[in-house]
Amino acid sequence: MDNKEVQLELCNIVRNFDGRIVVNGVSLSLRAGEVTCLLGPSGCGKSTSLRIAAGVDRQNSGQVMVANEVVSSDSLHLPPESRGIGLMFQDFALFPHLNVMRNVAFGLSGSKEKVRLRVFDMLKRVGMTDMANQYPHQLSGGEQQRIALARALAPSPQVLLMDEPFSGLDNRLRDEVRDSTLALLKDEGTAVLLVTHEPEEAMRMADQIALMRDGQIIQVGAPYNIYNAPIDRGAAEFFSDINVIRGEVKGSLTKTPFGEFLTPGYKDQTKLDIVIRPQHLKIDFDRAGRGPNPTLEDGTPARGMVIRARFMGQNSLVEFAMDYEDVCLKVIVPGVFLPKSGTPLWLSVRRDRCFVFAS
Repeated sequence: MDNKEVQLELCNIVRNFDGRIVVNGVSLSLRAGEVTCLLGPSGCGKSTSLRIAAGVDRQNSGQVMVANEVVSSDSLHLPPESRGIGLMFQDFALFPHLNVMRNVAFGLSGSKEKVRLRVFDMLKRVGMTDMANQYPHQLSGGEQQRIALARALAPSPQVLLMDEPFSGLDNRLRDEVRDSTLALLKDEGTAVLLVTHEPEEAMRMADQIALMRDGQIIQVGAPYNIYNAPIDRGAAEFFSDINVIRGEVKGSLTKTPFGEFLTPGYKDQTKLDIVIRPQHLKIDFDRAGRGPNPTLEDGTPARGMVIRARFMGQNSLVEFAMDYEDVCLKVIVPGVFLPKSGTPLWLSVRRDRCFVFAS
């Protein structure tokens, strides 16, 4: 099978409840061997989209295709068990009355020997062969997650749908389970749709991120591209803290306390938000009321007073009250940097790491 073959397509999906549109024109393609993360805040419609793909909910319009075959449209709706799709939810949904082996075997067809071999192959691949006779209540959260994954992949589905599968795990265990899960998914070559509200999880797991807001997919791309070329201020803000410097266009330039920014393509008097992440601001020391000289790369520095500084582990977070207007900016500095409250320092904005959006 071509690793780039499309396994699942959502085509202009619309879903409304009591007149309220929850999913509005969603289109998305999943390819074999790739993990696509449907990312967005709670209530944006991502879980509803997944449920429609699975067949446990039905769209008002649009169609769902699996391996180029229509499985749901205005005139057709195949049930979940007829779609060749695996499901994995955040509560794992293991059967409490079945042991691990029988949980993984559930839904498999064929001879007893064939089923037994497939079950033990999956248990081996998730490192759980010694737990075959245990029951779900005897397992930790991470172990239950591995069994749920083994069960979902045991029938060799063309597509695996995962709805917040790691949300119930503590942080350290979550990273370990994510990594082992990703390795197994890549080995199986399954097309995966992972729903999450955590940007870090999407960045860690995804080949492709579909960013969703208010029922619509607003941007699709590789994690690097989504992070470094956000479509709007909201997209940038969803992935990290941001600082916003405001200005107004005049002659393709926008004047700010940090000097002029080249902003072609905007009409004069357009109000702009110049967005920069805290790690892309530079700090310099005060020299008797003066800062460093302006440069082409960093523009004109602006002075601020330290409000507070906190050590965050690998980095330090310093918050500033700027001398201009009533503006506070945050700066992330590698290592330990903890200036006292009230210390005057100068900030510069890296021109190559800014995003410019209309206000």
